[in-house]
Amino acid sequence: MKNLLIFAVFFLNAVNIFAAQDKNLWNELDDLKSNYQWVDLSFELSDKTPHWYGFDALEVKEKYTFENTGGVFLAHLYTLPGQYGTHTDFPGHFNPDGRLANTYGVKDLAYKLVIIDKSKAVAKNPDYQLTKQDVLKFETEYGEIPQGAFVAFRSDWSKRPASKYENKDKQGNAHYPGWSLEALKFLIEERKAAVIGHETPDTDSAVTGGDTMPAENYVLDSGILNVELLKNLDKLAPTGSIVFLTFPNVKDGTGFTSRVFAITPKNKKK
Repeated sequence: MKNLLIFAVFFLNAVNIFAAQDKNLWNELDDLKSNYQWVDLSFELSDKTPHWYGFDALEVKEKYTFENTGGVFLAHLYTLPGQYGTHTDFPGHFNPDGRLANTYGVKDLAYKLVIIDKSKAVAKNPDYQLTKQDVLKFETEYGEIPQGAFVAFRSDWSKRPASKYENKDKQGNAHYPGWSLEALKFLIEERKAAVIGHETPDTDSAVTGGDTMPAENYVLDSGILNVELLKNLDKLAPTGSIVFLTFPNVKDGTGFTSRVFAITPKNKKK
């Protein structure tokens, strides 16, 4: 009988400990929602959403209406390319042997966020390429970029109207910023970045990308995720935020529209 009582006390204590742990996790969520800022880094989807010039705009059709269902429900048919609006490119987008969307688990959806701000340089020169020296200068101020980080290039390009993203000159040549190959090699090979992100529809600048897109090719051939058409990077500090990169678990998906958002301490100095 004594042993049974001891076991009962032990069991009840264990239950209480596990219950407390569950509540602690809930408390953490309450804390995150109450005391941290949540920032959406993705565009709303519509036919006006910024997207790569080679793709058609989103098409929306009513598949079922309240009228033809007797007032029961409304449903739409959406037609869009995988790489539409804010989206994730998976390595298989450029590399036939690269990973595809369904090979990523839920732990692959959260990262430490690092934002390298070159918006002032881009304002002066729309063809600007983020350099290795820019990365090194960033690290002298904010510390070494952690392994496995999501590294984003802030250019403030997302503040432009969608019709101005290509920024064509009188001769019809596009002008927008991008990453230098040297900077990407340093971030991926030396700092072991897991994700590269930017506000433009391309990894390469317009003047260097051409038909071969060497920067994007390098990123995807390296097995790194490439996230394009981000926004609101100006609302976050260069370091200290956690970013969530969400996308559907599409079988053999080479790219897909993504909801990207960050959690950051409130009132943190930008």
